[in-house]
Amino acid sequence: MVRPASPLALLSLTIASPALAQERAAEVDIGASRLDVAIKQLSRQTGTSIGFRESRLATTQVRAVRGRFTASQALERMLLGAAIRARRVAPATYLVEPFVKPPVAARRPPARQRPLAVEPPHGEILVTATKRDIPLGSYPGGVQIVDGSELSAAESLRGTEAIEARIASVASTHLGPGRNKLFIRGIADSSFVGPTQSTVGQYWGNSRITYSAPDPNLRLYDVKSVEVLEGPQGTLYGAGSLGGVVRVVPRSPDLQAFEGSAWGGVLAVQHGKPGMDGGAILNLPLKQDVIGLRALAFGSVEGGYIDDVARHLDDINRVRTFGGRAALRVDPGDDWTVDLNAVAQRIDGDDSQYAERSVGGLDRASSIAQPFRNDYWLVDLVARKRWGSLELTSSLGYAGQYVFERFEGPELADPASPEVQPTKSAAPAAYSQANRIAMTTGEVRLTRRGPNGTGWLLAASLLHNRARTNRRMEVAPFGTPLTGVLNQVEEATLYGEGTIEPLDRFTLTFGGRLTHASLSGSSEDVAEIVAFRIDPGARASRSETRFLPSLAAAYRAADRLTLFARYQQGFRPGGIAVRREYIQRFAGDRVTTLEAGARYRSPSLDFAASVSATQWTDIQADLIDGFGFPTTANAGDGRVLSIGMVSRWRPIAGLELDAALYLNDSKVTERFTVALPADLLTTAIDRLPNVADASGRLGAAYTAPLGTDLELTASGFARYVGKSTLGIGPILGRLQGDYLDTGFELRIGRERRGVSLAVTNLLDARGNRFALGSPFLIRDRDQTTPLRPRAVRLGFDLGF
Repeated sequence: MVRPASPLALLSLTIASPALAQERAAEVDIGASRLDVAIKQLSRQTGTSIGFRESRLATTQVRAVRGRFTASQALERMLLGAAIRARRVAPATYLVEPFVKPPVAARRPPARQRPLAVEPPHGEILVTATKRDIPLGSYPGGVQIVDGSELSAAESLRGTEAIEARIASVASTHLGPGRNKLFIRGIADSSFVGPTQSTVGQYWGNSRITYSAPDPNLRLYDVKSVEVLEGPQGTLYGAGSLGGVVRVVPRSPDLQAFEGSAWGGVLAVQHGKPGMDGGAILNLPLKQDVIGLRALAFGSVEGGYIDDVARHLDDINRVRTFGGRAALRVDPGDDWTVDLNAVAQRIDGDDSQYAERSVGGLDRASSIAQPFRNDYWLVDLVARKRWGSLELTSSLGYAGQYVFERFEGPELADPASPEVQPTKSAAPAAYSQANRIAMTTGEVRLTRRGPNGTGWLLAASLLHNRARTNRRMEVAPFGTPLTGVLNQVEEATLYGEGTIEPLDRFTLTFGGRLTHASLSGSSEDVAEIVAFRIDPGARASRSETRFLPSLAAAYRAADRLTLFARYQQGFRPGGIAVRREYIQRFAGDRVTTLEAGARYRSPSLDFAASVSATQWTDIQADLIDGFGFPTTANAGDGRVLSIGMVSRWRPIAGLELDAALYLNDSKVTERFTVALPADLLTTAIDRLPNVADASGRLGAAYTAPLGTDLELTASGFARYVGKSTLGIGPILGRLQGDYLDTGFELRIGRERRGVSLAVTNLLDARGNRFALGSPFLIRDRDQTTPLRPRAVRLGFDLGF
């Protein structure tokens, strides 16, 4: 709020909020920005009055501050290195004013002056995904962090695709929203979502999003940050984090401020139909400083752009997404915090988004519609208690997911004998698959934070995951059930990690995770005697016990430079999978990674580089079974080499340039032979699928004032994804990738209201993001998944 000048004390402050009688520490989350914007946010988050008299100070660039601080502590960090200071003029009231360093006395010779200390890195960024909030300068590993305030409504609408566009180490398949798999830094097992876990652990706040299901593509509205930990994270996150972890941190309720916001937009798609999106957020303090509620609702309709020439239909792949979130926070005092969160989202796709090369870049010829659906819901309860540097966290979560897909394919001559190939005159059939996944998790952990990233963590966790898959073949007017499967996993885990500083600026981190997993399964829709006739032992319950050690070191060679090295492991337990009409077991797999790198941070330049080598044993790969559905088998042993570089440069106030490059090389070092029903040949596997040989990004963001109360914000990017293969063998070993994606966004307005223009795929390129549409037609048709054609979104946002 802007207050007019007045002779009274501090009524001349440019920006202020209601003062509290007594300061206390609060959660502060403010990105690097102009002074006027930053102190508005800090005033609201800490409940203090902060302002300045001289209007010229408004455009001063200040540092990012994140963590739990009092207002004075946050201001000290925010203004570090700037020629201004904050002076306390009354209880919970601060005045920001110019600061002139006293001149050095003439009698003191310059040669005898004590040298000034080197400035610490700008802003104190905490890596919260470490579960003990390690400062970025002390973290011994590869990490990428996206500030949630940088994500516009247009970007948030894209969900996981926005993360992929911003972070070059993250890749994804592109079967369709709610149907994809994520990969980090070249650790990719296959293109298909089968019974095995993903190689990436996905988390929403404190809770795991999925276990053995596709990425639900949750929209990124109203998030505090997105953190990507690169490399195996077995110690902290356990099974299913072979390539790394993606953690989205949503914004928590504000217990003091009644506020809200809304946004909307209309989308025009070249060669396609228009779309629209909108949503609203409400923050309501139910009891000042004690209970707060934050609720969010959103919806979107994305117009299709694929034409079906056989059915004479245009723009068939429309997608509708609706969802919401609610968060209730209770602060009963005595440093307790209790959070109850709920997330729900539904994605409905009218048809698949693939084309056929022989028909056209945005065209295909199908006999039936191939719709899909993804319903996702998550509820979790998190309680925290602080005792100084100690924190106890206890959480309980439940996640559910329903995924339905329909594919076109030729009718099987005999579903009981899929080795009998369909005839050329076979009628078109609809193959459907429904996955129902339910996961319950619980964890208790105690952490202690020390200086320079030192401290420790001890935790225990339980997990239960139940995944049921049902399949059908439908040829009008009849339907035939095919073999399905039920997989259940229970995990009990103890883990811990500790960091010490044996030498000045040098830290060592030790960790370990002991997990006991119980696995069981059964057949669905067919008699067990038939389903388990090839592998009778697959029906028996079994267990695995794994210990995953970790070791890391970090050396602060200078205040701005950190060198690090890391040894880490990850694993996935085994299970059972349908192959053709029968069920077989697959074994667990394991990765071991050695990584070394450096990170440099200064007010004008950030740079990070790393090199890693990964050994992967008993690789679980999702293949295509005799019907065309995904199945899982152990493909062999392999290795992945990766080099990554990321930089951000701020040459002048308001302008930031970023660049990233990742190079990957994968090879199967010991081949297992896998019978591929797709071509009925025993095929040797040579290269891991979906590992792009190179990926990179160039980006720019610019902010400038327009007059006294308007601001211009512009950003753009270009992202290149290199060549990879769809899968293994002569049929699935098709090339994909080798395309350039681009985007640009412009916003004009004030902090709480503005209009924006966003353009994606500026070059209107086609590319081939994914060489698959229907796995049942992969033998006979050359399928591609093009980029969405050039799209223009005109939007607005407002807050109160």
